[in-house]
Amino acid sequence: MTARTAGRGWRIGIDVGGTFTDGIAWNEGNGEVARVKVLSSPDDPGRAFLLAVERLMREGDIDGDAVSYLVHGTTVATNAVLQRRLARVAFITTEGFRDLLEIGRQVRPDPYDVFAVKPAPLVPRQLCFEVEERIAADGSVVRPLAGASIDHVVEKLRGADIEAVAVCLLHAYRNPAHEQRLADRLSRDFPDLPISLSSDLASEFREFPRACTAIINSGLMPTASRYLTHLDSQLAERKIVGTRLVMQSNGGSADFSHSAQRPVFLIESGPAAGVVGAAHIAKLLGEDNVISFDMGGTTAKVGLVQNGAPYRVQEFEVGAEANRSRGWFSGASGYLILTPAVDLVEIGTGGGSLAWVDDGGKLRVGPVSTGAIPGPACYGRQDTQAAITDANLLLGRLNPEYFLGGEMKLDRRASKRALAALGERLGMDATATASGILQIADAAMSQALQVVSVQRGYDPRDFKLIAFGGAGPLHALSIAAEVGIGSVLVPPRPGLASAFGLLVADLKHDFSRTLVQRLDLADPEALEAVFGELSQTALAVLAEENVERQKVALERAIDIRYVGQSYQLTIPVNSARLGTEALAEARQRFNAMHRATYGHAEPSEPCEIVNLRISALGLIEKPVLGTGSSPSTNGASGATAAKTGTRPVFFAGAGFIDCAVYDRLRLPVGAGFRGPAIVEEPDSTTLVHPGWRATVERFGVLAINRMAEEGQS
Repeated sequence: MTARTAGRGWRIGIDVGGTFTDGIAWNEGNGEVARVKVLSSPDDPGRAFLLAVERLMREGDIDGDAVSYLVHGTTVATNAVLQRRLARVAFITTEGFRDLLEIGRQVRPDPYDVFAVKPAPLVPRQLCFEVEERIAADGSVVRPLAGASIDHVVEKLRGADIEAVAVCLLHAYRNPAHEQRLADRLSRDFPDLPISLSSDLASEFREFPRACTAIINSGLMPTASRYLTHLDSQLAERKIVGTRLVMQSNGGSADFSHSAQRPVFLIESGPAAGVVGAAHIAKLLGEDNVISFDMGGTTAKVGLVQNGAPYRVQEFEVGAEANRSRGWFSGASGYLILTPAVDLVEIGTGGGSLAWVDDGGKLRVGPVSTGAIPGPACYGRQDTQAAITDANLLLGRLNPEYFLGGEMKLDRRASKRALAALGERLGMDATATASGILQIADAAMSQALQVVSVQRGYDPRDFKLIAFGGAGPLHALSIAAEVGIGSVLVPPRPGLASAFGLLVADLKHDFSRTLVQRLDLADPEALEAVFGELSQTALAVLAEENVERQKVALERAIDIRYVGQSYQLTIPVNSARLGTEALAEARQRFNAMHRATYGHAEPSEPCEIVNLRISALGLIEKPVLGTGSSPSTNGASGATAAKTGTRPVFFAGAGFIDCAVYDRLRLPVGAGFRGPAIVEEPDSTTLVHPGWRATVERFGVLAINRMAEEGQS
């Protein structure tokens, strides 16, 4: 799986979701675009991936040797973690720390829940082994690594039924020599066994999350390697050249070979692409602060874009059974991963999320989804389980003849049967049940939006909402109104926005090193030396991916906390070289971020540096959005030309209202109209509520703004 290069040609992005697989091909020379959307294949995600690639090649009349590169957003790693389909891993640690995984952390998912159960250890105790060694927190060797203990572990591993090994020795982040020596021996004795070192993946302190990171990486390596190797061979059979890339959790891409060795960096692969795409769209429009809202067929994802860049976290939690979103049960409902990631709140409210009645007789929605197969009742494969898409269809929000641009017909009668059966248990008719489903889903998504904004210290009213995904524009205005957002932006072809995000993502790799010391006593030259070492490592990785030096950008940051705190904030360092002034500026920015995040700051309290960070970017040329139809000199007449008819649409509290229906592909820039209205396009539908006005802005973006009063035009 080596990186390839080709002449200037086509760039392809394929995003495999839980329900649909989206593809975009963009010609780097003339700007031509091809688009496809196909049902995903949950039993074999690669099948839908290859189908999307083949259809793109036909739609765009693309030759395989004209592909400059292909980038893939995948949920393979995510699903393997959530479904606990990890390889059988052996864990090796320092003598005396065999119970590390059993002990975990002191925090619980809910401190007031006396029945709370900690997540099961990632590795059973019988597969946890110790070696005699000890490195101090400053990196000095307290006890050399004993060769006899290595021999003992090797013999134990020979008799164990394992598929991978993870190594996490105490304080290896300061001195990885013992981990590296152990890896050399294991590689000789078990040449076919995947091995992950904590010091390679996360060179930071806090051994429990570092161990989790190494274990999950090892557990994913067989699956990720098989999957990417299969795709690589299938693309080669189709004579498709160009570099193969995979989207990472950090919002950047990496080549297949690198990703196969570090699959823990792929856990938020697909969802991250949507936020990256939203940030790019916001930048084109001159918007610095937006919230991305991506609602697909299986989940809804919300992310924050601040100062033109996706908000990132340096660690995140996976495998939480209660809720996958970060921020609701932070700390102990899953496993901490020490890798940078785009900050996302993700909940199980997608178009295929099922509605059900709980034991108390209350209506619930999600998180279980019908997925692509059998899908909601309206897909025609079942008519007993109602989903969010069924509710939207029954209430007139979807055109049954124009789903996927008419490629797929929806069965409204099947939706009504499923909703009526559900409503019978609730004492409601099908229409009231459908309305209730949407209100519950919108409330859950509004809460997710507040988690990613209010709980991060930001007022959502200071942001605009960018809505995309197949179902996002249908629900965006209800969610925006709930949290006080007055402006919603819908990019052209929103159902393919995550695939578009893949095409605008730079190559990106993150490196860090723990170096705890007082900020006011820090030696800038010593810090600069560490940054230099991290930079050399970063440049070497990008060179392996054939990135030219002039296309490389390095971003530096320092993790800072008050002395005595347990957790830190990441502060960007803008100066080319550290000095007294740069450190003083970092302290001021830390105070400001601490006040925004926690509501207070203590400028007089001493601070300390915790980690140094480098992000290495391989910059790529960014495609732009389509400019839309020719500009209209009269907004009203431009909209009238795109009007295709009317249909009744249900709004809570008002009942069915006749709405104008517009063909978005025929709406020119400058066209405007008031709600209630429906805007249809092949991959998504936008619902404009009463009291809102829509205008087609630059690049064909649909801007929908709340009107101050009913009479405003």
